[in-house]
Amino acid sequence: MNIRNLRNQQGLSIIGFIIVLSLVVFTSFIAMRIWPIYYEYFAVVNAMNSVASTRGSARMSPYDVRAKVYANLFVSGTEGTIKNENITVVRKNGVHVRIVYERREPLIGNLDVIAHFDKMVRLQN
Repeated sequence: MNIRNLRNQQGLSIIGFIIVLSLVVFTSFIAMRIWPIYYEYFAVVNAMNSVASTRGSARMSPYDVRAKVYANLFVSGTEGTIKNENITVVRKNGVHVRIVYERREPLIGNLDVIAHFDKMVRLQN
C-alpha cells in the first residue's frame, strides 16, 4: 500500500466514535428515565377506557367509578401515583371521568422531569 492510498481512506476516528457513543448513551439514559412516566399514563388511559366501556358506567356513583379505576390500576401495578382527588366525575354533555395529575421525577442532579397529564373519557349509558 502506498502513502497516497492511506491519505484517501475515510472513516470514523476514535474521538468521533466516543462522541457518537456518548450521545447514544445520554439519549438512552434520558429515555430510560422518561419511559416509566408514560407507561404509567398509558395504564391510566387503559383503566379509564375499561371503565368507560362498562355498560351502565354513566349511572354509577362517583365512588364506584373511582373504585373501578383503582381496581384496573391495581392490576397494571400503577396505582400508587393516582390519588382520590385526581379522579373526578364530570356531568356536562354526558357523564365523563377525568383524571388530572402531575409526575415529577429526578433526571440528573438537580434537574427534574415534570409531566402534566389531563385525560377525560365519556362514560357509557
